[in-house]
Amino acid sequence: MKVLIVGGGGREHALAWKLRHDDPNAELIAAPGNPGIGLVARCVPIAADKIEPLAELAEAQRVDFTVVGPEVPLEAGIVNQFQSRGLPIFGPTREAARIETSKRFAKDLMMRAGIPTARATHHTDARAAKVSLAEFTAPVVVKASGLAAGKGVVIAQSAAEAERAIDAMLNDRLFGDAGGEILLEEFMEGEELSLFVITDGENALPFLAAQDHKRLLDGDFGPNTGGMGAYAPTSIATPDVVAQAMREIIHPTLAAMREDGSPFTGLLYAGLMLTADGPRVVEFNCRFGDPETQALMPLMESSLLELLAAVAGGGSLARSRPPEWKPLSSVTTVIAAEGYPEKPRAGDLIHLPALEAGVDIFHAGTARTPNGELVTAGGRVLAVTATAPELVDAAEHSREFAERVGFKGKQLRSDIGWRELTRGARIT
Repeated sequence: MKVLIVGGGGREHALAWKLRHDDPNAELIAAPGNPGIGLVARCVPIAADKIEPLAELAEAQRVDFTVVGPEVPLEAGIVNQFQSRGLPIFGPTREAARIETSKRFAKDLMMRAGIPTARATHHTDARAAKVSLAEFTAPVVVKASGLAAGKGVVIAQSAAEAERAIDAMLNDRLFGDAGGEILLEEFMEGEELSLFVITDGENALPFLAAQDHKRLLDGDFGPNTGGMGAYAPTSIATPDVVAQAMREIIHPTLAAMREDGSPFTGLLYAGLMLTADGPRVVEFNCRFGDPETQALMPLMESSLLELLAAVAGGGSLARSRPPEWKPLSSVTTVIAAEGYPEKPRAGDLIHLPALEAGVDIFHAGTARTPNGELVTAGGRVLAVTATAPELVDAAEHSREFAERVGFKGKQLRSDIGWRELTRGARIT
């Protein structure tokens, strides 16, 4: 088996790591990859958004299939391009990827299909958006409609704060074109879950539910980020909750996408809010989440490679079994660069402790200097994942190891999994 992995972050490192475990004899190619991915795959210096060169690489290398990590090449139509050349690829088409790349498209789809989600209005004019604020009670959520690297959301505690967010997005173009259209949404009370499903467009197999930590600082304070950590499993994702989400959200969404003429195949990520009325959709993503993937892959007992290959080749999952999971808990602590998320600094020398049993390090924003030194090269630099029979032990090991990673100005949270630990729940 020869597989091309598109991307060069922590998510792609975790996917490459898992595929290597699934088949030690597989030939893995990553574009562009990173120093960590280079330990398990051959890296080729082609950026993830260079669609034509990536297709040419897949053809020249005669890969069995390609798996796409980031959302940007999906928005750019990499799947459309590969399929037009007869190249098997795992991921949704440009049209189907709109479920993430356009929050307005996703919201309209959910409203038409009766999928439980927050009430929202959409706007391109700041003055009209401020008038619409009168329809909402604070707190109110202000979202950039397009891709903003997980940072285009403001939970405004007052109308004045919401107006400032509206101005920042629509007038000051804080998120560029991604914020050229915004959504105002009602605030949903509850606790969030990340539920991944792998789908052939009709059949869907759920993964173990995880919970991520978006805020920069302990206690869920500070600015939104792409994700500062994650853990799995979580006791609030009971079998009944997951079954309800599949019945009321996932399958109706896939049906609505087929009716729209944009069937979704690949990995559908539902960000859910567990409210008093049951699970409701916060937003959808059209690819594996980051850092949830880094938490989930070390727990996955069954083969990811087989599922990806089946969907990429246009096959059916009708007879496939849901993934199997190890009876362990997993905690991922993200280590970020100084200045993240606004202006992360690059080029700081990284010191990595020797790996220990029960710990894996996934590279995200790292690079090698000409003399081979490992340095920071992005906002989120590394993800430290620890597994253990009990969540409290996994959390302690992940945090302790992450604290021993050395580079100037590093940032990390020390409380990943705090909600579950506060509940004192034993997950079985």
